[in-house]
Amino acid sequence: MTVSGWVPPEGSWASSEANRTSMLGNRSRDTSPEKALRSLVHAAGLRYRVCARPLPDLRRTADLVFRPAKVAVFVDGCYWHGCPVHYVPPKTNPGYWSDKVARNIARDRDTDERLRAAGWTVLRFWEHEPSDECALRVLDTVASRRAEILGSDQPSREE
Repeated sequence: MTVSGWVPPEGSWASSEANRTSMLGNRSRDTSPEKALRSLVHAAGLRYRVCARPLPDLRRTADLVFRPAKVAVFVDGCYWHGCPVHYVPPKTNPGYWSDKVARNIARDRDTDERLRAAGWTVLRFWEHEPSDECALRVLDTVASRRAEILGSDQPSREE
């Protein structure tokens, strides 16, 4: 029992009431880096779906989805997705959290493979990357994918 009288449930990931409150406050969507990227991409004239499934039968969502161009964009948090630069292993309940991050990384790779197999281009950015640089990559990728799609729909001019 803690000072406040709160006891974590058996097998809980929460080592304390403060940790539980903090973790429950973490956003799964509409983070500041996502909103900054969306704002720049929208201002450049592109339209997209937010927090949508690129493939209907895949129970995973991308942060931005450009369906006609088949481009899925993910903005990954440094802690939750194991950034090689910023990830710091947890001091409290390390077994649980390190395993959780490892599962997230494996799921990210699986998602990338499934989307690519279905003909999608996957863009992943870390939350610490400059939004303007990420936005330029998104704009370039969507434009080139659109050109590929339009080019493949055009009849051949060879005679």
